[in-house]
Amino acid sequence: MAIKTIVSESGKFAYDRFHFAQATESNGFMLCSGIIGSGADRKLPSDIKEEFRNAWKSISQLLAEAGLGLEDIVEYTSYHVGLQAHMADFMAVRDEFLKEPWPAWTAIGITELAFPGAHVEIRVTAQMS
Repeated sequence: MAIKTIVSESGKFAYDRFHFAQATESNGFMLCSGIIGSGADRKLPSDIKEEFRNAWKSISQLLAEAGLGLEDIVEYTSYHVGLQAHMADFMAVRDEFLKEPWPAWTAIGITELAFPGAHVEIRVTAQMS
């Protein structure tokens, strides 16, 4: 089974240096790697809601690279540092981006992420049209 790698312009550094593909296409699905909420400057904002918004915006942009939208997400997993403390804020921001019908979702509390200081990493699976 062949896969097609999807790497945006902003993701080329990580792809070349860390061999990290932002997403792949396979068997009619787009599988996105975990996306964090850093800004264009690769820094995390001090406002946690802005961090969550940045993550969803990045996901939206990555989906658009493949001609998809947020409505094509069929499943997502969110990894949280401080899950209980930030869940209400995460869900409020998520609802700014996703609408019914809701995709399947798994939320996992963890102790740390690869990017120091990050509070969330979101990975999605989207169905190709």
